[in-house]
Amino acid sequence: MSTRELSLLEEKLGYKFKNIKFLEIGVTHSSFSNETKEHVPYNERQEFLGDAVLSIIVSDYIFENYTKLPEGELTKLRASLVCEKSLCGFANELELGSFLRLGHGEELMGGRERPSILADAFEAMLAAIYLDGGIEPATEVVLRFVKKALEHVENAPFKDYKTLLQEIIQKNPEERLSYVLVGESGPDHDKRFEVDVMLNSNVIGHGIGKSKKAAEQHAAKEALELMGQ
Repeated sequence: MSTRELSLLEEKLGYKFKNIKFLEIGVTHSSFSNETKEHVPYNERQEFLGDAVLSIIVSDYIFENYTKLPEGELTKLRASLVCEKSLCGFANELELGSFLRLGHGEELMGGRERPSILADAFEAMLAAIYLDGGIEPATEVVLRFVKKALEHVENAPFKDYKTLLQEIIQKNPEERLSYVLVGESGPDHDKRFEVDVMLNSNVIGHGIGKSKKAAEQHAAKEALELMGQ
């Protein structure tokens, strides 16, 4: 792998390695190693470590930011973020497939686009960053992808608690439903919004989210739970 390619990948990751060897191992598939006389190190061991690092980073983030979710919901949310499909998507955002070192046979079989290889390579790259710089830079890289993925989860149609709440309330025409922004905190790149949902003049739900819409959804969800829905 050329120095230029390594530098380009560092740029995409937003991290400069002190020991570039970790990066080289991260993009080396076992098929490449098997076809070299030296049997160069490949990324399976780093993938093992990366899986654990990814889990703790994601678990910590959703634990701190989704305080109203019970353990079962947190487990489902984490699983959706660390599954092969999600990791493959993260790898594609980095164009990681173009940097992989593959054996000739794996190359011919479309290894650069294979979801399992891309997901494993993302975990190996995460381990490379962790080994080189520790948990902080690894967390920064992971959360770039996870925060965007969570926006889609929060706004998914099957989680449209606002519409469900509105449908229930409108059965009584005299009742009026409204959402009020009651708090806003954090820097521009990591805002937290707090919203109350009001039924006439009474607060029936409170929500916190990374956007006003997400906070409103969480408030509506709490209101529905209080109603036994």
